Amino acid sequence: MKKATRRSDIVDALSLPDLCRFCEADEAWVIELVEHGVLEPHGSTAQTWRFRGANIVRAKKARRLNRDLGINTAGVALVLELLEERDRFLRRLARYEAI
Repeated sequence: MKKATRRSDIVDALSLPDLCRFCEADEAWVIELVEHGVLEPHGSTAQTWRFRGANIVRAKKARRLNRDLGINTAGVALVLELLEERDRFLRRLARYEAI
């Protein structure tokens, strides 16, 4: 019997077209996220942008907020900022409760 192997491809960064496919969004929407400061790509132009780690996660969350709740780009930026602030406070509270 052949032993099953598990192969995991880890993605280091996504280009703009790849991020659009991943989030099921168009390029104009992702560019708008960058303009609102929601995403911070590496690279000087949209053609050379690379999105890494937290930016990929933020883009996916932003897409869900936009698609599922109909929140516009400025609203998405605010909601993500508030969610991250809440998470920071919860981590801080957990540290104090552990003492």
